[in-house]
Amino acid sequence: MEYLKQLDTQLFMLINGSHNAFFDPMMYWLSDKLIWIPMYLLIIFLMIRRYKMQGVLMLVFVALTITLCDQTASGLLKNTVQRLRPSHEPSLSGLIYLSKAGPGGLYGFASSHAANVFGLATFLCFVLDSKFRYLKYGLFLWAFLVAYSRIYNGVHYPGDVLAGSLIGITFGYLMAKAYFSTNEYLKKKAKPDSQTNI
Repeated sequence: MEYLKQLDTQLFMLINGSHNAFFDPMMYWLSDKLIWIPMYLLIIFLMIRRYKMQGVLMLVFVALTITLCDQTASGLLKNTVQRLRPSHEPSLSGLIYLSKAGPGGLYGFASSHAANVFGLATFLCFVLDSKFRYLKYGLFLWAFLVAYSRIYNGVHYPGDVLAGSLIGITFGYLMAKAYFSTNEYLKKKAKPDSQTNI
């Protein structure tokens, strides 16, 4: 375990130490939640336009997916594991680069940013049809860059981000399965009514 912690710290220092004036503002904005609101609104619009009421059900499961990811990473693991962020680690004080967003909360395991973005990307990858294949690729690229930015900005170790990503992928997959089961159940429930009307 001690070896893994040392390896995690070394990889963090390598990524965080590679910052420069060109990428600094880019990584800051990648980590910002508010800047992605237009993208979220566009996805909502496309889903409703393409799937109608089925799209509303998808959005309900999107909300559930992100809630589960966020509460598992932030509400459960951070308070249970209590691993200091690198930005709060005394032995790294003065050695790391921090973006203007600041050091973040005290604990960092697991990354809720990584959990949330990978949860969203995974869920949509499973439920959206082939018409959105380029959006699916784009979502995973976006998730990777957001997760990477957390290390670059000095607020997470790679291990925090990896754990958060796995949480997101797991819940994204499970909620996609739950969505398909729910959608199938609702279709079967509506079918007898239509047959009776005939």
